[in-house]
Amino acid sequence: MVSVPAAPSVFASRAFRQYFVGQSLSMLGDGLRTLAVPLLAYHLTHSALSTGAAFICEIVPFSLFSLIGGSLADRLDRRKLMIGCDAIRFAVMAFFAIAFWLHFLTLSMIYGGLIVISTCAAAFLGGQSSSIPYMLGKERSTEAIAVLIASENTSNLVAPVIGGALFAYFGPLPALTLNALTYLGSQISLARISSLGPESVGGLPTARHLRDDVALGFRQLWGDLTMRLQSLAGFLFNFFGFGSYAILIPFLKKGFGASDQQVGIFLGISAVGAVLGASFAAKFSRRWHFGRALTTAYLLDALLFIPVVLANNIWVVAAFWAASNTVANFEIAQIIGFRMRVTPETMIGRVMGAVRLIVLAGMAPGVLAFGYVADTYSPHAAMWIGCVGYIVIAFAAVALRPLREETR
Repeated sequence: MVSVPAAPSVFASRAFRQYFVGQSLSMLGDGLRTLAVPLLAYHLTHSALSTGAAFICEIVPFSLFSLIGGSLADRLDRRKLMIGCDAIRFAVMAFFAIAFWLHFLTLSMIYGGLIVISTCAAAFLGGQSSSIPYMLGKERSTEAIAVLIASENTSNLVAPVIGGALFAYFGPLPALTLNALTYLGSQISLARISSLGPESVGGLPTARHLRDDVALGFRQLWGDLTMRLQSLAGFLFNFFGFGSYAILIPFLKKGFGASDQQVGIFLGISAVGAVLGASFAAKFSRRWHFGRALTTAYLLDALLFIPVVLANNIWVVAAFWAASNTVANFEIAQIIGFRMRVTPETMIGRVMGAVRLIVLAGMAPGVLAFGYVADTYSPHAAMWIGCVGYIVIAFAAVALRPLREETR
């Protein structure tokens, strides 16, 4: 019998190796920023609402600009687009570091900088999803995406711990500086790749092109009952879930007297849950049909939230928060896989943009509402609201027969 040689690893491609390094550095920068900037906002104001507003400045521009990120990636030189996005992100984080060092950094500067960063992130991710098939071919895209997800989860595991330690012992300046340098390293790595496509580079899309792309994505989404129900459920889950996440730092600091380093360790433990959730999703993705897997995960996620608001020990809270994060990442993998299965290949980018806008739209009002409750009453009271909301939505989702019995 003649053995068939194994397919070479995606890392056999020099272009992908350079690409992977750039993406990993960019992800590490994102992980550091999501800890350092909210912590900095909290230290400047000691307000849960002001801290949550920092998240809004990232969520809203990202969700809106994601609608056109795919169009830009299909029409412009992706390599130049992604390097340009990282150059702007580097400049903003470098400005934060310099402004803090010279004692003139303000909350309004932080908010404005985050809006710029999140807009660039949406365009950057549009280029990322389109460049992988160009480098490796469609048949190897899954493997490439898998190693990038592993890198992202690893970054989410180590970045909060590193950032929390830097913040605790040396203040915000080293964390902000390191964050800026990761974006600089990403630019250098991407610059060493000859091309990321497309084969034919056009100009900027017209307003009519963008309008037609967005309309087509929403029509396709709204025409599928299960995807429509899941998107609406995602909106509600993000209202309560991200509202709870946005007041996590005040919850830990005011409820448990947590130090900056302990906050970083807490988020690192949470990232372990994300890694496990992604692993479970890969292993058990087809053992249950989509509806059963998703609604079961919804229930588990909601029930695991209860000990978070009942426990009196920060590390017990961390364990259950990580367990909930495990289930949440399992949900995300199931949902994205389902959307890709039921959406025509030529429409995936546009449909994903439409779904992302609906789902992420729940985050901003959730952050505002939970920040207000946390400042007016207490972060613990706000976290209770998140817990109850999660439970109600989970049981409502289970009661929806088209969602529960979906088998595609």
